[in-house]
Amino acid sequence: MSAVDENEPKPATMLHVKQAIRRKLKKHGEHEHYGLNIYPMMDMMTILLVFMVMQFASSTAAVIQQSEELKLPYSTSDVQLGETTAIQISKSEIIVDGKLVLRLRNGIVDPADKRDGAQGFLITPLHKTLNTVRDVRKQIAASDPRRPFTGDVQIIADADTPFRTLSEVIYTLGQSEFGNLHFVTNAKK
Repeated sequence: MSAVDENEPKPATMLHVKQAIRRKLKKHGEHEHYGLNIYPMMDMMTILLVFMVMQFASSTAAVIQQSEELKLPYSTSDVQLGETTAIQISKSEIIVDGKLVLRLRNGIVDPADKRDGAQGFLITPLHKTLNTVRDVRKQIAASDPRRPFTGDVQIIADADTPFRTLSEVIYTLGQSEFGNLHFVTNAKK
């Protein structure tokens, strides 16, 4: 028989390991969580993003590609515009700041898209979009007094746009507080 040496270390069991870990964790308190609250920073970045997008969108000149659907009339006027909202009226659609708002049939607004039907002048989808654009521009104007909301709008219309359609668009613009109208034309040669 062999003699058991009492000084010889015994192998640790899983129970002993877990107890040792718990003892160590008790000695050290939980770490306090120091973090950065990013919500105010996200709000600030969102406001800056909207401001930058609106600045970029309004500071660039209107890029217009003429086609069979959109042929601009000619004019001798040479007025430079600042910040404006662009309304493009072709034979098949109305576009606000580059986004499709409404489809047309041969330049005519469908009576279902007007508040009062066939005899109405207010184009409902255009009115909703313009109100959204107006509200954003007013928020920007409130935060930057150097850029007041003036209600400027560029109307880019096909030379053959029916007068009724143009009247409906202008009426809808007026109902959305866009009163300074500028028509985009080709320079007369």
